[in-house]
Amino acid sequence: ETLPSIDALHCDIGNAAEFYRIFQLEIGEVYKKSKVSIEERKKWQATLDKHLRKKMNLKPIMRMNGNFARKLMTKETVEAVCELIHSEERQVALKELMDLYLKMKPVWRSSCPAKECPELLC
Repeated sequence: ETLPSIDALHCDIGNAAEFYRIFQLEIGEVYKKSKVSIEERKKWQATLDKHLRKKMNLKPIMRMNGNFARKLMTKETVEAVCELIHSEERQVALKELMDLYLKMKPVWRSSCPAKECPELLC
């Protein structure tokens, strides 16, 4: 019997998709609103896509892929996205979240984290 598992690539893609969504929500300051229309969400996505294209040379995609995910998940990208976020507090939180992600990346990239990167495990 084989157990389902997720490989590093699909882990990267899943995390990048979630961060992409978080970036959009932060741009739209959704934490201040109770209801948001689909049109507003599309506007946030367009704003993010346009900014990422301009600052990071990341072209918008229909479906998250590995190359886009790897380029999206960098400190440089978060710095670029923070230019669109008005709240200093939210910018700091987003940068901290990306730092945590980047620190944990070697754990799911390794085949045996306990041997290869024990200092990163709890």
